[in-house]
Amino acid sequence: MTKDQEIINLYRRKIQLLKKHNKSYFHYDNPSITDKQYDDLKREVIELESKNVFLVNLGLRKNLVGSPPSKKFEKIKHLKPMLSLSNAFDINGMDDFLGKINNFLNRKDKNIELSSEPKIDGISATLIYENGILTKGLSRGDGITGENILENLKTIIEIPQKIKDVNVPSLLEIRGEIFIGKKDFYKIKGNFANPRNAAGGSLRQKNSKETSKIPLKYFAYGFGVIRPMKFLKQSEFLEKIKKWGFSINPLCNTVKNLEEIEKQHSKIESMRSSLDYDIDGLVYKVNDIKLQDRLGNTSNSPRWAIAYKFSAEKAVTKIQDIVIQVGRTGAITPVAKVEPVNVGGVVVSNATLHNEDEIKRKDIRIGDTVQIQRAGDVIPQVISVDKSKRDKNSIKYVFPNKCLCGSITKKEINKSTKKEDAVRRCSKDYECDFIAKEKLKHIVSKEAFNIDGLGKKVIDQFWGLKLIKQPSDIFKIDYNKIRDLDGWGELSINNLKKAIEKSRSIDLNRFIYSIGIRHIGQENAKILADFFTTSKKLSDLFYEKNRNKILKNLIDLDGIGETQIESLNIFFSNKKNINIVEKLIKILKIKDFKIENKKGKFLNKNIMFTGGFEKISRSEAKSLVEINGGKVLGTVSKKLNILVVGNSKPTKTKIDNAIKLNVKIIKEGEWYKILDL
Repeated sequence: MTKDQEIINLYRRKIQLLKKHNKSYFHYDNPSITDKQYDDLKREVIELESKNVFLVNLGLRKNLVGSPPSKKFEKIKHLKPMLSLSNAFDINGMDDFLGKINNFLNRKDKNIELSSEPKIDGISATLIYENGILTKGLSRGDGITGENILENLKTIIEIPQKIKDVNVPSLLEIRGEIFIGKKDFYKIKGNFANPRNAAGGSLRQKNSKETSKIPLKYFAYGFGVIRPMKFLKQSEFLEKIKKWGFSINPLCNTVKNLEEIEKQHSKIESMRSSLDYDIDGLVYKVNDIKLQDRLGNTSNSPRWAIAYKFSAEKAVTKIQDIVIQVGRTGAITPVAKVEPVNVGGVVVSNATLHNEDEIKRKDIRIGDTVQIQRAGDVIPQVISVDKSKRDKNSIKYVFPNKCLCGSITKKEINKSTKKEDAVRRCSKDYECDFIAKEKLKHIVSKEAFNIDGLGKKVIDQFWGLKLIKQPSDIFKIDYNKIRDLDGWGELSINNLKKAIEKSRSIDLNRFIYSIGIRHIGQENAKILADFFTTSKKLSDLFYEKNRNKILKNLIDLDGIGETQIESLNIFFSNKKNINIVEKLIKILKIKDFKIENKKGKFLNKNIMFTGGFEKISRSEAKSLVEINGGKVLGTVSKKLNILVVGNSKPTKTKIDNAIKLNVKIIKEGEWYKILDL
């Protein structure tokens, strides 16, 4: 055993001891050691980390303060999902954001008023007031369901427990970020890794008296549900709740165009180091709340808000090796193994090289001195080579034409551009062990099966031990084989069992997304789930005769094109893929897909559009159909109920076909009247 391994084993044992004593103290209020002994143990762990930096990268001390609250706090579904924000990293990203807003709203002027606020690196929480009284306080959780941490939130004295205003809405949901100031953190930093860790750990305490000892602060930044809605603008909302006693970031502002966005961004970034709290960018939101409602959300994030991150952190290092990684879609990605370097507070030893063409364009070689950058949560990347420091005996890097499994890789021809893709791919799907392992990491992820405790590193570990080789193996793990592994005590094994059992019940759209069909994202999966409605009908794709007929019908669906249909055909033409999906269907409880909106003017109706609209975009028109219980088709067929004809350049063929099939045709003006637009 190497010296490093001995240190790791000692570190793991001490972490396990800390967890054991945390449980005694926080779960049972019955400490098994004295405070001094506990403090000494924690100090030993911190000293081990300070002397052996590689221990920090193991991530074993994350959320070690207190203990996980899943069994201590009531789980409550959010009144409205707490979605993540999409990111922009430069002014071009913001220009693209504004462009998408204008396209959706069918506007031509990019000057649109936005509310801006610093993006605090803290813990999100939501406060629910009924008739002005604080009744619930929820953690973000998975965005759909949070935990009621009300008593801990009440320890933050600045949070109003009662709003004294007769005009307060009967239901008011205030969303905010909980944090610890840098100065306050300095006083307690011996117990925590960073301010965010301290805030998160404090809010997860069983005993709110322990939480009250931590100097938590907050900024309110937005709302979930408000009934009745009394605000027209985001900025108006912030000003009002400030008068009601809520803390609002004093750096909030409004901007109207790209020039003002960049000016505000530069101003706050220059102040960043002087602020008493950590920020990593600014959040920009469409200020008009009615426009927010029109824009709505994608599966993951609101269309009306974005986080504009600060400049990427950069560093210079040296490439020690170039290795190949295989993704779940078969994409072959080159990765530079670099001399470890600190980039923005994170020690980086890997950096993506993107693809073969990128290596050729930048002439990247093993041994080169390079500049790497890390922007937000994006994987570090090599941005330039210092060729003046290159060894004269350096040789060009030759990109391998084979996958790690030995199969020949190829670059596909993009059907839209008719050009060769930059990415090489292995086409073996689940038959390639490297793809199969990455698909397992995808299937357990938050957006798919959402199995807590079965992350990427655990999948790697279980794969190596041959405990899991395909998705169905997840549900028949031999837990006796992991009891003696480091970090796997009875508590963690029981938690994993429960998480796996919980994941047996899954919505059809999540299931379709989880099995990892190329080009089938969350939105496509939802469209397909709406088409198939049950896993039994989905399984008709297993049989070639049925599959050909089904795939022809899929072309009718708006949002499913030739690329997705070809991808479905390739996936379900592979016998191993079918076998894997078939096994899953047998052991899971896959819930039938149900239309979320069972009311509306287009309930159970199939709608199609032709031509451009004057008031709204095609995207918004589609969204309005779905909100009103209908489905949007992409072609004229017998299934179509209504063809909506826009005033701008409608397609004559579609109108003629609709007439032949006796499909109801309405013009743009009538469409607006139906929807009261």
